[in-house]
Amino acid sequence: MSTVVSLGDPQHAREVACARLREGLVVVLPTDTAYAAVADAFSMPATGRLRDVTGRGRSAALPVVIRSPRQTAGLVADVPEAAERLMASYWPGPLSLVLPAVDGLTWDLGETHGTVTLRIPADDLLLAVIAEIGPLACTGATRPGGSPPRTVDEARAGTGGRAALYVEAAPAEAAVSTIVDVTRGRVAVLREGAVPAADVEAVAGGAVGWGERPAARVDPERA
Repeated sequence: MSTVVSLGDPQHAREVACARLREGLVVVLPTDTAYAAVADAFSMPATGRLRDVTGRGRSAALPVVIRSPRQTAGLVADVPEAAERLMASYWPGPLSLVLPAVDGLTWDLGETHGTVTLRIPADDLLLAVIAEIGPLACTGATRPGGSPPRTVDEARAGTGGRAALYVEAAPAEAAVSTIVDVTRGRVAVLREGAVPAADVEAVAGGAVGWGERPAARVDPERA
């Protein structure tokens, strides 16, 4: 049976979320993009439950959220310069990077083909939970093809109320992260989301300074 708690008491929400995650259960949290379902990335039963709750088969590898770029050292075999530039400009934020994973990691994220998709979210609650639990497998709190849930009610509907805990907060932005693959010696935007593909290419190619972002573009039709 699922429980709903309010983010009005952040400490209580964090404590309850961490307790459920330590039990190997699935928790739904608001994030800087949309409501997401999360589980302990290093608990195989937990990531299996996460796939069940969100209806994702093994062919859809689960992304992972971390708290600090330093955590990539134990998860990623190689971080190319383009990826470092993107991290410096967009982490924390709505940019996910597909990187070569370290061999022998004791997790089961699905059919990853030797890669791992990482992101650092810009959300205080989620970062606090990661600090206590460690890296979390994280995916949208909806079935494949569903719209990003903005509210806890949409998240409950999207997951059939099957998560152990739902944390209710103000409506999320309902954005999606941009996913960038840097594993093949080039930068490939697999999904364009909150970060435009053109900006990804500019940052990765060094067209802007380290840690900077391209200037906002103005639509001439609206200028």
